[in-house]
Amino acid sequence: MSVLSNLKPPPGAKRTHCRVGRGPGSGKGKTCGRGQNGQGSRSGSGGRLHFEGGQMPLQRRLPKRGFKNIHSARVANVNVGTLDTFADGDEITVEVLRDKRLIKGRFDVLKVLGGGELTKKLTVKAHGFSAVAAAKIAKAGGKAEVLSRKGPAKASDQSKGADA
Repeated sequence: MSVLSNLKPPPGAKRTHCRVGRGPGSGKGKTCGRGQNGQGSRSGSGGRLHFEGGQMPLQRRLPKRGFKNIHSARVANVNVGTLDTFADGDEITVEVLRDKRLIKGRFDVLKVLGGGELTKKLTVKAHGFSAVAAAKIAKAGGKAEVLSRKGPAKASDQSKGADA
């Protein structure tokens, strides 16, 4: 049985690093393994990363595919059938769905889709509803309320609207 205090790497796994420029007896003295002259013997001769000697680089040879819109909204989807687990007359919001772990992760918009059947009267508040989902919620006697995608209205915005 091996004990953590007795563990050691297998033979040949750990090698001492080569100390160059330590005299002719070491085999890596004077030119330090770089050769006599030429580009490789000079300092800074490593070259640019991904440089292929003038050949067309790999990142330019490969085809460019697709497009990723960085401004697109991340959408979380919930089917109407999953909302049937709630009690009759409940109000369902984003926070309630998060607490029940029916939606997870980061998203900007919550959309209710029409998969499954709904038998209970619910008030559902979401950023979007498919036509089928809105019809099923209405058929069950509930309400589908559309939330603003900008977020909740601020007190200063509400006071401006009241004066006008």
